[in-house]
Amino acid sequence: MRKKTLFAVMTVALCAIVAAGGLLASNMGFKLNYRLNANAATGGVGTGNNTLALPYFRQSGQNNAFDLMQDIGFTATAQVSKFNKGTNLFQAYTGRMGSTFLAPFALAAGEGYLVKMNPSNNVNYIIVGSHDPSQIITLDAPGANGNVAGNNMMAPPYNITATNALQLMQDIGFAATAGVSKFNTTTDLFQAYTGRMGSTFLAPFVLAPGEAYLVKMNPSNTVPYTPSHY
Repeated sequence: MRKKTLFAVMTVALCAIVAAGGLLASNMGFKLNYRLNANAATGGVGTGNNTLALPYFRQSGQNNAFDLMQDIGFTATAQVSKFNKGTNLFQAYTGRMGSTFLAPFALAAGEGYLVKMNPSNNVNYIIVGSHDPSQIITLDAPGANGNVAGNNMMAPPYNITATNALQLMQDIGFAATAGVSKFNTTTDLFQAYTGRMGSTFLAPFVLAPGEAYLVKMNPSNTVPYTPSHY
C-alpha cells in the first residue's frame, strides 16, 4: 500500500470547484450535485440503477436506507440496494411492502450502494458531508469474514488522490487487488478493470466523485484500507 499523504491547507475558508462531477469542496466539507438517472427512455440508462458513494461523515439524520430514499425523494426512488458479501449479490430495500429487508439497513462509511430510480424520475441529488481521514475500510479476500468471492462494494472519498482505476488498485496494493469494476448503466452490469492483460477496459477508467466501485481482492489478501487523500 502506498504511504498515505495528507496535504495541510492552512488558508482562509475559501471554496474551490473541482472540475469533475460538480463537486464543491472546502475545508468545511463537500457538496456534490450527483445525477441519478431513471430508465432508458428518460435517462439513457438500462433500468435506472446508479451506484452511489456518500461522504464518510454524512449529513445529520442520514442513518439508514430509508433516510437515504427520503433525502433523494421517496416517490422518485424505487429502492436502495446493499451488496451482500455472503451471496455475492445485491439485496434491495424498497421501503415498501415486499422488501427483502424487513427494516432499513444502516449506512456505513466507505460502503457503496446501488440506487434504482423510478421511471421518468431523473434526480440531481445534492450530497453534503465531509471526510473522515481515520476511516479504515476492510477489503475482504475470498473466504474472509464470510465474503464468498472477494468482492467489496467500496465508496472512495471525494478527495482521494487516486484519479483512475489503476491508481486505486495501486493505493490499495496492486498485488493484493484482482480488479476494480465500474457499473455500466447501459448493460446494467459491472465491467472490470484488472490492470493486466485481458482486462475488459483497455485503459483504466476515471474515478468520479459520488460513484461507487466493486473491488475484488486476490485470495488470502484481506486489506485494511485507508484511502490516500488530499
